[in-house]
Amino acid sequence: MHNVTTEIERYIPWPGQALSYKIGELTIKRLRVQAEEELGEKFDIRAFHDAILANGSVPMSVLEQQIIDFIYSEKSAEKS
Repeated sequence: MHNVTTEIERYIPWPGQALSYKIGELTIKRLRVQAEEELGEKFDIRAFHDAILANGSVPMSVLEQQIIDFIYSEKSAEKS
């Protein structure tokens, strides 16, 4: 009962928190699939995680552009 009460009390004052968390999770998973598909064998999960975390908290549209730039950069590096 304590855990249920704690969760309810957490979500009542901040109802968008769970939705925001889930949207972020789904966006990052989609970006990972995109990076894996475009980079193939060159995909490095550690580099991807670094790219996700590099600039801290940013809007999703900014994060998406950063990962598109990361993919382009990784592709360019493999051509060199």
